Amino acid sequence: MNLNATLFAQLIVFFVLAWFTMKFVWPPIMKALDERAGKIADGLAAADRAKTDLVLAEKKAAEELRKARESAAEFRSGAEKQAAQLLEEARNEAAHIVAAARDAAETEAGVAAQRAREALRDQVAQLAVAGAEKILRKEIDAKAHAELLAQLKSEL
Repeated sequence: MNLNATLFAQLIVFFVLAWFTMKFVWPPIMKALDERAGKIADGLAAADRAKTDLVLAEKKAAEELRKARESAAEFRSGAEKQAAQLLEEARNEAAHIVAAARDAAETEAGVAAQRAREALRDQVAQLAVAGAEKILRKEIDAKAHAELLAQLKSEL
């Protein structure tokens, strides 16, 4: 066997194998590698988007939390103001009720004192007439008796 023929046969087999590999084996491998690279790139892009979305979501959550705290503080201050206002109104109303009760009690006491004075006048008039009757020991008619009582009552 000749070295040139062996080399030439090996060269032909090499080129046929290279052509076969490039025609039938290489394209599916390259397609699989390209698809894999695309999936990896998509995964990396999705990871980057997820990171930016996470940062945005954290910022939004912090902003919502801040707004919620401000709103809660406003509600709390409003409730405290309303409670203070209601307490002040209740105090004022209680003061008015106490004043009205005091006035009513004073009026009632004045009326009761006036009634007691009138009852006392009636009793004093009756006692005076009874005393005068005992002193004079004579009877007075009813008309004269009523006139004397009225006069005594007005004098007292």
